[in-house]
Amino acid sequence: MTRLSLGAWGEAVAREHLASHGFLIQASNWRCSKGEVDLVAETDGMLVFVEVKTRRSGTFGTPEEAVGTRKARRLPLAATAYLEAHPLADVDWRIDVIAITAGRGPRVLKLEHYADAVEGRLP
Repeated sequence: MTRLSLGAWGEAVAREHLASHGFLIQASNWRCSKGEVDLVAETDGMLVFVEVKTRRSGTFGTPEEAVGTRKARRLPLAATAYLEAHPLADVDWRIDVIAITAGRGPRVLKLEHYADAVEGRLP
C-alpha cells in the first residue's frame, strides 16, 4: 500500500468512525490557498474540521505526533477560509484529530479521536 492509498484508506476509516458516532460528513479534502481540511463534519449543531493521520508503524512517530506545529497553525486558517467560502459565519466550530495506526491488510490496530485537539481559533 502506497503512502497516498494509506492516507485515503485512513480517511475512509475516519469517515466511517464519524458516521457511526452520528456525525454528518459535509466535505472531504477541502482545499484552499491556506491549506487543506481532510474532513468537514457536523454534529449537534457544531461544525467539526477533522485532520486525519494514518501510520503503519511508530518508526516516524505516532499519528498524533504527525500534527506538528506548522500543521496546527495552518488548520485554523483553512477552517476560517472554509467558513468564509460558505454562509457559516455564526456557526460554532472546532478542530479534531483522528489518529489511526494500521496493521496488515490493512486493518485498524488503533483509532483515537481527539475532539477540539487544535487551538488557535482566530478572532
